[in-house]
Amino acid sequence: MPAPEAIPHDEMVRARRRLHASPELSLVEFDTARFVADTLGTYGLDEVRTGIGQTGVLGTLVGGRPGPVTLLRADMDALPIRELNAVDYVSAREGVMHACGHDGHVAILLAAAKTLAERRGEIAGTLVFCFQPGEEGAAGNRLMIEDGALENPHVDRTFALHLYSGLDVGRIGVRDGAFFASADEFTLTIRGRGGHGAMPQNSVDPIVAGAHIVTMLQTIISREVAPKDPAVFTVGQFTSGTTFNVIPDEAVLKGTVRAFDAEVRASMPDRLRRIAGGLAEALRVEIDVDYRWSYPPTVNAVEPNDVVRAVGRRLLGPENVVEHDIVMWAEDMSFMQEQRPGAYFIVGSRGGEASAFPHHNARFDIDERSLDIGYRMMVGLGMSF
Repeated sequence: MPAPEAIPHDEMVRARRRLHASPELSLVEFDTARFVADTLGTYGLDEVRTGIGQTGVLGTLVGGRPGPVTLLRADMDALPIRELNAVDYVSAREGVMHACGHDGHVAILLAAAKTLAERRGEIAGTLVFCFQPGEEGAAGNRLMIEDGALENPHVDRTFALHLYSGLDVGRIGVRDGAFFASADEFTLTIRGRGGHGAMPQNSVDPIVAGAHIVTMLQTIISREVAPKDPAVFTVGQFTSGTTFNVIPDEAVLKGTVRAFDAEVRASMPDRLRRIAGGLAEALRVEIDVDYRWSYPPTVNAVEPNDVVRAVGRRLLGPENVVEHDIVMWAEDMSFMQEQRPGAYFIVGSRGGEASAFPHHNARFDIDERSLDIGYRMMVGLGMSF
């Protein structure tokens, strides 16, 4: 299959910058969803469904020849971050920013859908263009599944991409098996007895207990999990006290747990509760543990992953298809890939200092040449059977 003759670069840039300037948080992507649905409605698709998983959009295109049902996915939501970039398309919504590249994902898939609709007769099978809400912690992918995103038509395989500032423009990264980690959350509420900071003997200090537990949790990774099994225990929030000379009654710690191995992931709550229970007894506090399962690891199936490799090598050149290391972020496309064979790959978006900031940073931006690479890949995957 030849590469698309003309890449709609300017069209994608306009769409991406429009979305970047008007970001919306998880599950309230109403303007974004309306823009997506209205745009898809001009392409002559067989069906456009809205309100899937609250604000998700699905477009269906029946090809000219028999073949599988292939789902191509882009996520739409932004993050609660105040943008610090000095660009013409800076976020106009205070405290909300596209700091993870989802604006680019939407622009890529819209452009690919337009091209694929124009080439309907060459497509073997049916394509489902999935514009998903709520990836940033709200499990929008699971909500879309619950609303029937994998049925009518019955999806056979899935593909998704993510722009990545850790990889140079022009390259894509692939990996068989687990590529992205699971992501689970915990909250520890430590209850002691408050008092005067100068007389700690009359109190039971929850801050001291919290400080101990932050360090003790790291022994789970360093002394209980095999070095061959990557895992992370991070306390990202520690809230306690009102002033400098008062021992408070309570401290609250919140954090995340990441893993790739299913057994390691399953063991984490018991390990956390064991440490919390022992520390509570030793330091005379009470510790409540709230552990919430969130996203499972994102696991790539070999067959669709090989399709990504083949399309990438043909369109981008073999030297630009990289066998990539694991990435410790999490991704809720994992839910669809638990139910259907799927491949998730990364697309390099680093083209210089301005596009090298990490994801979820207030200065995150992309080199917009990466939109062209994502577009070529999505068109190629849509015609890959």
